[in-house]
Amino acid sequence: MKKLVLVFILLIGYSANAVTPQWMRYPSISPDGSKIAFTYQGDIFIVNANGGKAIQITQHSAHDFMPVWANDGKNIAFASNRYGNFDVFLISLNGGTPKRLTYHSSNDYPYTFTNDDKKVIFGSTRLDDVKSVQFPYSRLAELYEVDLKGGREKQVLTITAEDVKFNANGNKIIFHNKKGYEDPWRKHHTSSVTRDIFTYDFKTKQYTQLTNWNGEDRNPIFIDDENFYFLSEKSGSFNVWKGNINKPYTTQITNYKTHPVRFLSQSKNGTLCYGYDGEIYTLINGKSQKVNVQMFKDDVSNSTVIKPVRNRVTDFAVSPDGKQVAFIHRGEVFVTSTEYATTKRITNTPQQERSVTFSPDGKKLLYAGERHDSWNIYESSIKRKEEKYFYNAT
Repeated sequence: MKKLVLVFILLIGYSANAVTPQWMRYPSISPDGSKIAFTYQGDIFIVNANGGKAIQITQHSAHDFMPVWANDGKNIAFASNRYGNFDVFLISLNGGTPKRLTYHSSNDYPYTFTNDDKKVIFGSTRLDDVKSVQFPYSRLAELYEVDLKGGREKQVLTITAEDVKFNANGNKIIFHNKKGYEDPWRKHHTSSVTRDIFTYDFKTKQYTQLTNWNGEDRNPIFIDDENFYFLSEKSGSFNVWKGNINKPYTTQITNYKTHPVRFLSQSKNGTLCYGYDGEIYTLINGKSQKVNVQMFKDDVSNSTVIKPVRNRVTDFAVSPDGKQVAFIHRGEVFVTSTEYATTKRITNTPQQERSVTFSPDGKKLLYAGERHDSWNIYESSIKRKEEKYFYNAT
């Protein structure tokens, strides 16, 4: 018996040289407000804060993300899984080979530089202080620092402190906490483990809770020791808010309704930067403006992928003339030739298809599809009369 090996072509909808790339993530504005670093398709890019052509500064096959600017604007720290898990790396603004700063087997995520730019502050799930009530819980990260010259990391706080930022004097940090696990991208989450905004004073070793409602507050940034910006879902969707240590929800700055605001950052001249619906915005004097980014980069993968299908075929049907086989693979309908190594993908939907069969003349396919919240029967047919078979129909 001959063994039939099926090969099909999977089309990926990606276009090189896209004028307006979507899903630019983790935008971070430079201290002088002139540039924005961001992640796109697993690499770090820099674009002028007024828009324009984005410059790619990392181009590794690994995933690079979470860029953080040094205070002098000359270096960027970021996370990359180049060695299996995410470590903190340092790269010059001009690009080049990044310097690896952390080497632990846990994931490390950079949040900020110390004010003197000598160290990077990052979060990692390693080991709690033995005196902590979290010890030895491994699901909540601790806060660490690592010297830019390298060397052993040092634990700063045993509690989970994320998106950390220093005040001007460097004696306080502001951050959001993490009390338990919940998907960080979940929207409209209310529970006992939602994030709140805190400060920590290194001199007095005192924590101060600034927000306390049962929804999400995140991504705080000091304006001064009394005031801060942050993201909150208090208005329904994540928006930029301004708060005071005595009155945390002072002013709502943005008023988006449809999508959440993410990735808030601020320059030293007061310009805010954030992500919204996959694009980057700046906010100056209360006015938001989209940053028009031009992306010119090579494809990260081929536009077509040839994949062998040797198993996981759940249903199949042979055409009346015996020259075609329709089958279901990964919930999609395909048709292949019994004589040639040619296969055509018939459906391309997020829903499942199954139970495929041919019409008596072999010109149509009938199958069930789970669309519009119910199972229905669908028909696909060959449009051109001169074409006889699905597997080579145009």
